[in-house]
Amino acid sequence: MKTRNPLRRIGIFGGSFDPPHSGHLIIAQSALNQLRLDKVIFLPAYRAPHERGKRPTSAASRFRMSQLAVSGNARFEVSDIEIRRKGVSYTHKTVAQISRDYPEAKLFLIIGGDNFAQFHTWKMPDEILRLASLAVYRRSGEVHTQPRRFSKNILLLRGPLVNISSSEIRSRVEMGKTIRYLVPEKVRKFIASRKLYGS
Repeated sequence: MKTRNPLRRIGIFGGSFDPPHSGHLIIAQSALNQLRLDKVIFLPAYRAPHERGKRPTSAASRFRMSQLAVSGNARFEVSDIEIRRKGVSYTHKTVAQISRDYPEAKLFLIIGGDNFAQFHTWKMPDEILRLASLAVYRRSGEVHTQPRRFSKNILLLRGPLVNISSSEIRSRVEMGKTIRYLVPEKVRKFIASRKLYGS
């Protein structure tokens, strides 16, 4: 991930991406535009802290779907940092790693309003904010309160109402319903070819 010409502004966008969907891409593009980012790094989790006990799709499949989802956008890339590290994917470790890889870059952690509501419960949130600015994509009308040290320097991202969830997509596939346009076409074909989610 190291580069000879360090980028100045990098977005960090983590999640299970099970599967990655059009909402993820809208959020990433909104962050790219509004924060004037050089690129957004998508980071599929090996195992998300809030999903303990669940059995996500294999890391290899989620990584490949993420690659397919961002293909065609030169300013989006997918990293396997968390997958290679294995275990529970804690954000503070990932941000610290990217900070070491890009020591001269300004980092922005991109999260949704629902995740921001739980941010104070994350492991080492103060360390995350020491290394990266928090960019929160809020849905229209969403209001979340946080302890002052977490809320005073938050950057709010504005964009279209994104009401798509990975769990909804998995359910639709299981029920035999179409997911066309909810996910990029390459991702839809991958899901069908690998018979993921009961397809």
